[in-house]
Amino acid sequence: MKGESTTDDRRPTTNNRRMTTDDRRPTKPMITSLQNPKVKHIVKLRKRSVRDEEGVLLIEGYRELKRALENQVVPRALFYCSDLFQGTNENTLIQQCEAVGAEVLACSASVFEKMAYRDRPEGLLALAPQIKGTLATLSLPENPLLLVAEHIEKPGNLGTMLRSADAAAVDAVIVCDRCTDINNPNVVRASIGTLFAVPVVEATSGEASAWLRGQGIQVVAATPHTDRNYTHINYTKGTAILVGAEQVGLSEFWMKEAECQVRIPMLGQCDSLNVAAAATILLYEAVRQRTQPAA
Repeated sequence: MKGESTTDDRRPTTNNRRMTTDDRRPTKPMITSLQNPKVKHIVKLRKRSVRDEEGVLLIEGYRELKRALENQVVPRALFYCSDLFQGTNENTLIQQCEAVGAEVLACSASVFEKMAYRDRPEGLLALAPQIKGTLATLSLPENPLLLVAEHIEKPGNLGTMLRSADAAAVDAVIVCDRCTDINNPNVVRASIGTLFAVPVVEATSGEASAWLRGQGIQVVAATPHTDRNYTHINYTKGTAILVGAEQVGLSEFWMKEAECQVRIPMLGQCDSLNVAAAATILLYEAVRQRTQPAA
């Protein structure tokens, strides 16, 4: 995901210029040393084992932090560099972090770039508690729409699916037998912060299957190995749309557990879609059926 533009067109900018000295927020002393212990700590958090040990995740970027705060995430710390700001609303987020008790630390550009994941950092990097939802924590409406993702390997795909799930008003995303860390900074990035807007839980495939049966939710498996078109299913009742690993698709376990299997027609030479693209198509068919006027 590095190199992708993340400027939010919905917020006012200063003609795409960098903030000048007069624009900068008066702050406490600035961190300017790459040897600062706090800087070294953030760099260590690039390792999943360190993040898991401390139970934290990193939130980098304006939109990602904004969505985290909108969804009641309470950052423990915020590092910022006003030289890297791309608009005029960053100070509002800084003030919101201060208001919830986060430690707020100004940094030089060189220090921030040392900590940042992105090639073009936006000057905001927060440390917050990890997402640790379970099936027992879910509270669902009648006839819920769920997305179940098995063995997803790439953080970018998981983040994109979360973004689509948010757009389709999915009631929860269940990550089964994970291969990627849902708290990976690149998941936060690819989801554009919707990781904090959609209930996300982790479970084994066995736990998820038993739970879905207990809830009376039909499981619709996406696979190229069926003749049933994805539009020939009733998605208006409680439904879990199931997608599998990028390379091999769904496991034999889920192929047997699913009430029905559906395919997305492939009219070219390619025999399958990217898993995030497939999930989006299926989710929006469910949205279409659930929102179209009654006949």
